[in-house]
Amino acid sequence: MTVESAPERPVPPASYDGAIVSCDSLSRVFGEGEAAVRALDDVSVGFPAGRFTAIMGPSGSGKSTLMHLLAGLDRPTSGTVTLDGIELTSLEDRPLTELRRDRIGFVFQSFNLIPVLTAAENIELPISIAGRSPDREWVDKVIEIVGLGDRLTHRPSELSGGQQQRVAVARALASRPAVVFADEPTGNLDSKSGHDVLALLRRSVDEFGQTVVMVTHDPGAASVADRLLVLGDGRVVHEGEAGSTADVIDLMKSVGA
Repeated sequence: MTVESAPERPVPPASYDGAIVSCDSLSRVFGEGEAAVRALDDVSVGFPAGRFTAIMGPSGSGKSTLMHLLAGLDRPTSGTVTLDGIELTSLEDRPLTELRRDRIGFVFQSFNLIPVLTAAENIELPISIAGRSPDREWVDKVIEIVGLGDRLTHRPSELSGGQQQRVAVARALASRPAVVFADEPTGNLDSKSGHDVLALLRRSVDEFGQTVVMVTHDPGAASVADRLLVLGDGRVVHEGEAGSTADVIDLMKSVGA
């Protein structure tokens, strides 16, 4: 089957050639004075367009904080984030909200589907909120890829966890975002459903040219990615090819994660 390529994107900053999202000297401090916690400490990194990057690290390492800052869900204490050629940290709330809606896809551990909407309505919700008509051919292709053709009229309560997460993946892809951020997307799934969701994310990269950035604690999930970024105490302690599950396990042991 021939799959359309992702639309062309603005050229990212030269300092991160080929990156669709990057950050420079990014820090996030929670609290003040003696109670202050530096969750992210002067991180500079770029995420290549059209590739799958996994972010790992022990609890409290800053991996979720980094994702939230990259996705514009939180604002840094210092430093900058550039996504799809736009510097996020200088945006006011409304344009930032619009950017998240139009250029970012999200897949969360808890699915975050609207209970009263059908699968089809959940998939097209971000497009509807934007006041646009869906690209019918593209959305139908995404639905076919995730295997939901016979579940479109079902509400979330009528779907298994794996099916709900497939709806979430389809929703994330439907608007052809610059980046899909996946936060522990297999955390609430059994092993088979988790494998299926990871395969969908992998396929979106290989066939759609999608960029995926995924936070995970699972070495098996990380091995599906092209690149692995490991954080420790708010700093990047490793960046390189993901490798096999055994490679990831060995790496995490070597960095003390």
